[in-house]
Amino acid sequence: MRYSPVLVSAYLDNSERHLRLKIIHTSDWHLGQHFMGKSRQPEHQKFLRWLLGLALEQKIDAIIVAGDIFDTGSPPSYARELYNHFIVELQSTGVHLIILGGNHDSVAMLSESKSLLSHLNTSVIPNSMENLEDQIIIIRDKAKKATGIVCAIPFLRTRDIVLSQEGQSGIDKQRSLQQSIAQHYQSVFQLAKQKKQELGGAIPIIATGHLTTVGAKSSESVRDIYIGTLDAFPSSAFPPADYIALGHIHRPQRVGGSQSVRYSGSPIPLSFDELSNDKEVLIVDFEKAELKAVIAQKVPRFQPMHIVKGDLVEIEVEVKALAAKYDHDEPAWLDIEVSTQDFLNDLQQRIQTLVEGLPVEVLLLRRARTKKQIGLDQQNKETLHELTAKEVFERRLALEDWTSDEQQEKLKRIHKIFDGVMSKLDEPKNASEVSSGMISKQKAEKDK
Repeated sequence: MRYSPVLVSAYLDNSERHLRLKIIHTSDWHLGQHFMGKSRQPEHQKFLRWLLGLALEQKIDAIIVAGDIFDTGSPPSYARELYNHFIVELQSTGVHLIILGGNHDSVAMLSESKSLLSHLNTSVIPNSMENLEDQIIIIRDKAKKATGIVCAIPFLRTRDIVLSQEGQSGIDKQRSLQQSIAQHYQSVFQLAKQKKQELGGAIPIIATGHLTTVGAKSSESVRDIYIGTLDAFPSSAFPPADYIALGHIHRPQRVGGSQSVRYSGSPIPLSFDELSNDKEVLIVDFEKAELKAVIAQKVPRFQPMHIVKGDLVEIEVEVKALAAKYDHDEPAWLDIEVSTQDFLNDLQQRIQTLVEGLPVEVLLLRRARTKKQIGLDQQNKETLHELTAKEVFERRLALEDWTSDEQQEKLKRIHKIFDGVMSKLDEPKNASEVSSGMISKQKAEKDK
């Protein structure tokens, strides 16, 4: 018997859909962000429309939003409207939407509509759940066949997963927190493995997270979410899920170079320093339980933004060149960094005159940092325990101007006095011991 090409094609398409799972991994929408006096509403509206079109075009089964749906715990009404409108429009496509709470999100606000949205093919996990099984989400195709399992882990708040113990040191608290996060992941992952056995199919397990991992590169707009004293979570502590969809870091990146542990980054630039990277969402493609591909889909730039650097002459040339590309209906936002070190008390007025009548808006005007300031910024995380007293002394002197002959002589005298003091003190190992050393010496002399 021969089958018509149409029937064969329909059969193959249907079979393939049972074998494959395609998801979109995105995060950090920050709906409602107010950026230097500007609303991001038009950009977010265009992004959500674009995302909906992408889901239809790519025949996506599920969209995972790995935290920070909103910019604040009390987002403006238009931000909530964008959120609700997107969910309603997406529901008609059959795409399963999975929302994870982030550190910017209000648990109460996400929870209030959770039950209602579950009837619109949307799963919302605002925080760590008391019953961990509630964090297991099954992705199903139109025939209700299971095609994937999600370990839906949101931003983990300390109070939800750690029991404080009296007398713990800072190191003990850090170790306890890291162990608690790792244990939470392992517990949810074990439940997912059991569910996979029950379903009896070769389907992938996908985990999520909203946190900082060791080595992740952030941007100015990322607010530190270091819980307790935990700076970053080691990627080696994640369970062996088939894919881990992360949020919180706004720059898209692989964790430890892994194909399967990723940050999708934010879909729009949330600070000027994010302009150096393309914004993207990730299309994750599985065949049975095997990860076949992770494709970065570039998000269009919905609002022109530029950083302009140089002296006043160079800035004028570049600004006029940029202005020729835009119109007043959609002016470009500018961050202008002036490299001149001359004190210009009318700098702001000069720049304002320069851009007057042009389709650009200066949102940020600043002077370029000197090499001295950059060096200090790089050192600002050091502590006295990491430096010798000599290093602290030298770095303080570096802030002064010693260019003249008179100043050079003065510098020599200061060094001589300092060396004399330190030789009497038998220089301690680090600067924090200097004060205790001086106190001990004074006490000894007093005892005599």
